[in-house]
Amino acid sequence: MAPFFGVLLHAIGGFAAGSFYAPLKQVRRWAWESFWLVMGLAAWLAAPWAVAAMTTPRLSAVLATMPPRAAFWCIVFGILWGLGNLTFGLSVRYLGMALGYAVALGFCMTFGTLIPPIFQGKLSAILSTASGVTILGGVVACLAGIGLCGWAGMSKEAELSDEQKRASVAEFALGKGFAVATMAGILSACFAFGLAAGKPIAELSIEQGTRPLYSNNAVLVVILLGGLVSNAIWCLILNVRNRSFGDYVKGPTAEQLRNYILSALGGVIWYGQFFFYGMGTTKLGEKYDFSSWSIHMAFIIVFSNLWGLYFREWRGTSARTKRLVWLGILTLIASTMVIGFGNYLAAG
Repeated sequence: MAPFFGVLLHAIGGFAAGSFYAPLKQVRRWAWESFWLVMGLAAWLAAPWAVAAMTTPRLSAVLATMPPRAAFWCIVFGILWGLGNLTFGLSVRYLGMALGYAVALGFCMTFGTLIPPIFQGKLSAILSTASGVTILGGVVACLAGIGLCGWAGMSKEAELSDEQKRASVAEFALGKGFAVATMAGILSACFAFGLAAGKPIAELSIEQGTRPLYSNNAVLVVILLGGLVSNAIWCLILNVRNRSFGDYVKGPTAEQLRNYILSALGGVIWYGQFFFYGMGTTKLGEKYDFSSWSIHMAFIIVFSNLWGLYFREWRGTSARTKRLVWLGILTLIASTMVIGFGNYLAAG
């Protein structure tokens, strides 16, 4: 049952990733860069260190003795992923939760799933087994589901007036949104590469007494440090450019406290995605752990589209467009089941 438990863990992580922007939408009178920086400090610094300290018995020893090459590539991929995450936030800003997630994560899922086995020379071996073919079939189904969600987004663009689009997404801009979402998807796939590069750190963590289920938590500390660097630098640049430093200190106390809590809550929810993702990969097995990324991306898109429906981002669209959204969601759910079954075949 381990592969199916792994899929469940990815579902929880996908819910966290698909939901973290919901609290951020409730922040009032702060510039985007201000609440994004506060969110990032919680997501990429406070939460990973706190969780790693609780689940890794000798965290300081692990970090002090980790292989320099592994640490270097974790940070590099973390910085690149951070740039992708930065543009991802902009894609949601310009496209909304439903369409922004679908476009960005479509690219992210494809690159993050297929490039690691290609780079490691394992793709031909994967294609030679029934379980491997089944898993790749699930990846294709996942891409089809993402495509349906994107099709629904373009249908929305054609059906609604500019005023209707901005009523659901205040800064809706299709061209700009697609550009940053494409960049976000490609760069965000670097997180999967970072986890692959950090395997020696995870193995060292296990040697130091960490349960295998939590072995990736020490790796997350290193990767997310790189992500924090790229995000913090850009947010501070925007604070200077837009003269928004006052966001952190000005305004009614109650509103300021509410903004800090909502931003930090978004960060903690965000970190939950990779906490559960890291555990899910350990349950799916090393042979086909590349499929974890597909499952994770699919669940994120499922839950982000559900949030998009909740926030009425599809208000005013035709019944056909809404059917496309639901068909895309159901296809994504089916793809995770296919991938999970492929991992079950491999485990058997």
